[in-house]
Amino acid sequence: MNYIFFIILIVILFILYRMNQKINRLDNEIRKIKNQSAGAPINSEPLPGMPEKPTAQKALQESPKAQPVMPDDDNDQFKDRTSWLSQLSEFFAQNALTVIGIFTLVLGIGYFIKYAIDNNWIGETARISIGFIAGLVIIGIGYPLRKNYPIFSSVITGGGISVLYFTVTIAFRDYHFFSQQAAFSITCLITLLSIAFSYAYKSETLSVFSLLGGFAAPLMISTGQSNYLFLFSYITILNIGMLIIVLLRNWSHAGWISFILTYCYLFYWTASKTETDSIYFYILSYFVFYAYGLQGYLKGRKLCATDILMLVFLNFFSITGLVYTFNKLHLEPVVIFPLIFALCNLLLALREHKAKRSGISYSVFTALSISLITVAAALQLNTHLITSVWAIEATLLLFILKKSGHTVFRNAFYILFPLVLIAQTATWAQYFEKQNLPVIFNPVFFTSCVTILSTAINLFMIRKKTATEEAAYSLPEIILSAALYCLIYATLLFELLYHTSTQPLTVINSIAAIYTVYYIFILLLCSKIFKINSFTQTLLKYLLLILCIEHTSVNGSFLVDNILHHTLPGSFYFLYALYLIPFTYTLWSFLSKKRADRTRFDYRISSFALVVIISLEIGHLYILGNTESWFQKDILQKHYIILYLPIIWMLLASAFIYTGIKRDWIELRKIGFFLTGITIVKLYIYDVWQMDHVSRIIAFIILGIILLFSSFIFQRLKIIISTLIKDKEKEEIRNNKEIQ
Repeated sequence: MNYIFFIILIVILFILYRMNQKINRLDNEIRKIKNQSAGAPINSEPLPGMPEKPTAQKALQESPKAQPVMPDDDNDQFKDRTSWLSQLSEFFAQNALTVIGIFTLVLGIGYFIKYAIDNNWIGETARISIGFIAGLVIIGIGYPLRKNYPIFSSVITGGGISVLYFTVTIAFRDYHFFSQQAAFSITCLITLLSIAFSYAYKSETLSVFSLLGGFAAPLMISTGQSNYLFLFSYITILNIGMLIIVLLRNWSHAGWISFILTYCYLFYWTASKTETDSIYFYILSYFVFYAYGLQGYLKGRKLCATDILMLVFLNFFSITGLVYTFNKLHLEPVVIFPLIFALCNLLLALREHKAKRSGISYSVFTALSISLITVAAALQLNTHLITSVWAIEATLLLFILKKSGHTVFRNAFYILFPLVLIAQTATWAQYFEKQNLPVIFNPVFFTSCVTILSTAINLFMIRKKTATEEAAYSLPEIILSAALYCLIYATLLFELLYHTSTQPLTVINSIAAIYTVYYIFILLLCSKIFKINSFTQTLLKYLLLILCIEHTSVNGSFLVDNILHHTLPGSFYFLYALYLIPFTYTLWSFLSKKRADRTRFDYRISSFALVVIISLEIGHLYILGNTESWFQKDILQKHYIILYLPIIWMLLASAFIYTGIKRDWIELRKIGFFLTGITIVKLYIYDVWQMDHVSRIIAFIILGIILLFSSFIFQRLKIIISTLIKDKEKEEIRNNKEIQ
């Protein structure tokens, strides 16, 4: 089996050797063509398999009419860099075999050493020596390839550096070959070596390897004892060194990786063991990465999209960590760092203003200053940190999007705004945990106000759009509008429920229902101000009617029980009945519509709501007015359903039919006849069998009188209508004769 494997290996190597020879011949031919073209133009045929390269004259002839080049405006100077995700995917697409190959090689070396160890071929010192030698050999292989194959060389060198890191880790952890100080010193030397290689090779790929290895080094040699002061001193030095190379080489990815990993370490330190020393490293990291974010501005007064995003995240991540530390350690004043950072941005904004530059840089610095001052004000009011910071940051991202037009800020806003809503929901949960919060002047309510204000500003900025933005922003505008109204509703509702939580459940439910009905009522009254379209208004009216029905049927029944049990005063009924004002307005709004705008569902839901509410409310008043004991409630309720409810329904049915005939509303007439049919069916199927003889006689007499009176009215209306029609026809005939 081993011989077969060996033969296959020889065949593969031979094939690769032949391919390499062909590639070398093709490379030589291309070089000859380049040398000839440098002296004089030649008309040569293209090489087989290579596309024909058009000449400059041919390209000019075939190209379409040149378009005039417009001068760049302020926004054009800040075109977004290529997305780092697309660059990363392109890198792996073009170098997948190289990455997989070096990864496989490192694994192969590791398995070989493990196999040798398992068979006791080599001792501990030899094992470590093999690891170092293998790493250096791989680096040595990559060095001569750096000119002609820079990316391949970078990956190879990065693999060699990885071997060195793993060797030091195994030597320290498994064999205790080094002390912790020695192991850390060696990893630092490896990091410095990799940084030097990345600078010499001019390879950002290798700088990424260097960063990952540098940040992983403390984890590799960790013994479980948290020496954060030493750790962040090392990370700060690493960041400063990387910042210098990034500024010299104008790299973007290395700075972002360093930023993300640094704040992961900082947040972990802050969460696991909050110490005063972390404050200094937050400040140092802020200024280091602020310098990185300003690299384009310092070189050419230009801020690209990734630089702006770095400044936004840096300010708010630093504020989050510092304020959390201050709150945990009970330090004051908590607003000092938001104000200091705001001052730094304000100075840059003033510099732009004095230079009479009102471009994207001025807008970004001004927006950062205002947002940080807003954060300071929110913190001074003891709002919840994460919710307030995220809400203000979302507004900042949207503002920068409107100024710059970079899609990266739109995507960041779409990601962050849902997190704001989630954080706000978590903030409302504090109502269930905290006690004795003052009315209005409490951190939960203030935080909700910050979120509401932020969402309102977002909605204003999105509505203030150009014609080209209209299609793109239609859905976000709807979502933001719904989110704003829901936030206002929930904020006031939770505050109201918290301060009435000691009341009986019926009181709480009634207050919540009344508040909800009046909230919708106010939205309908101010629909023009809030720019609520007619379709949404109709939905709100339907919702209001449904809520009124639910309030009457559920809360009304519980209210009657509580009043009869003497747990609530009878005067509370007036508070409960306040819903009748919005209910009456909603019914009137349906009737005041133009006839062409009214739908069948408008008639049906409004009529159904009117019948249900009148029936239930008269029943509640009948029970409260005729009994003082809870034990009599069931008897009176049954008596009401059997005797009085059919009479109420017949009166309502007559009113519907009369109104429908008088105003020629066919749908209302149908509803009246339908309600009459239900009443008659109920009377003969159920009510008759539940009554005594006297009640049965009274019910039939009253119902008969109502039916006869209704029939008499209908007949009169029929005669009146027919008379009007005949008179109108006679008048038309007379007018025609006069014309003739």
